[in-house]
Amino acid sequence: MAATAATTLSVGSTTSLGCKGSSISQSKAFGVKFNSKNNLRTFSGLKAATNVSCEAESSFLGKESVAVLKQSFTPKAQKENKEYGNIVQPQASYKVAILGASGGIGQPLALLVKMSPLVSELNLYDIANVKGVAADLSHCNTPSQVSDFTGAAELANCLKGANVVVIPAGVPRKPGMTRDDLFNINANIVKTLVEAVADNCPDAFLHIISNPVNSTVPIAAEVLRRKGVYDPKKLFGVTTLDVVRANTFVAQKKNLRLIDVDVPVVGGHAGITILPLLSKTKPSTTFTDEEVQELTVRIQNAGTEVVEAKAGAGSATLSMAYAAARFVESSLRALDGDSDVYECAFVQSDLSELPFFASRIKLGKDGVEALISSDLQGLTEYEQKGLDALKPELKASIEKGIGFVQKEPVAA
Repeated sequence: MAATAATTLSVGSTTSLGCKGSSISQSKAFGVKFNSKNNLRTFSGLKAATNVSCEAESSFLGKESVAVLKQSFTPKAQKENKEYGNIVQPQASYKVAILGASGGIGQPLALLVKMSPLVSELNLYDIANVKGVAADLSHCNTPSQVSDFTGAAELANCLKGANVVVIPAGVPRKPGMTRDDLFNINANIVKTLVEAVADNCPDAFLHIISNPVNSTVPIAAEVLRRKGVYDPKKLFGVTTLDVVRANTFVAQKKNLRLIDVDVPVVGGHAGITILPLLSKTKPSTTFTDEEVQELTVRIQNAGTEVVEAKAGAGSATLSMAYAAARFVESSLRALDGDSDVYECAFVQSDLSELPFFASRIKLGKDGVEALISSDLQGLTEYEQKGLDALKPELKASIEKGIGFVQKEPVAA
């Protein structure tokens, strides 16, 4: 958020996400006004303003922008001031650790997380080059304190006390490389890092980004299980990028206001296992058969689209960082007591015969509060065929991840 010396700041946003139990309920509009010389002096770089007003209808990073403001103005941060009225000081109180913070996803992700007013400590870990990233970020005048940790010897200190751990570590895809090609390298990386999480912050929300997510999440689950600390409600495969892409492509195709669009994406996070449920699009939208096929294939292959466009120079790092930051922010809001937080994620699930499945979930203080089963009801014939087709491939990827850990010793 850019700094401003203006006397008035206004922020506005609207959305339509529908869900209550099985669907998302639309948030009501809210308004906040403050009169103070100092009320937002430390919030996201804002200079003091004599009048600040915020008007929005939903949330930040995906369910629209701005509810981060609403969430920050909590009663616990409020103090009465007779001269200037209510003074609100956002209370940053959560520690986030990013493992793989100097990489192509890690750096922009760290910047976006640094901007969150809910983060008090931001710990950055990598095997090299993280000190400079931390020094650079530490100059941003947002509340969180940035610390750097390099190499295996410092990993434990990075993780102690963390509320949310994000793992983007690993090698990116290159042209001609599938997510499955990454397995042997990234499987070992994820296994090692999750062992450290189990030892140092077993109660943290654990966000897995490292590909192939369809296998690395089961790897993480198996490691945590063998360590005796597995809580399925707190382990997430970050598939938010599929939702972000679906929302963007649908809005562009149908000339809709992007902030209003929400498309649930289920299944997994690779190729045909990515299944956008276009029939469940909010707001209700009509698609031709050709549009459904075109959009589905583009959403499924969007990662390859970026890999090929970068021509060997990288994969989808910026959009992935944005999507991961959205999921981090949603997790922090849930931890902070927001009772209306919904995202799609790859989690342990009983919505199908598969042990892990991506679907819309409700997030709460303890992690996954509910799996939203209604998205899988009343599917079109095309979607049902897609669901049936993805299951064998997703099942094989899950079993590959579990089998990898079962063949490998888990560090004591």
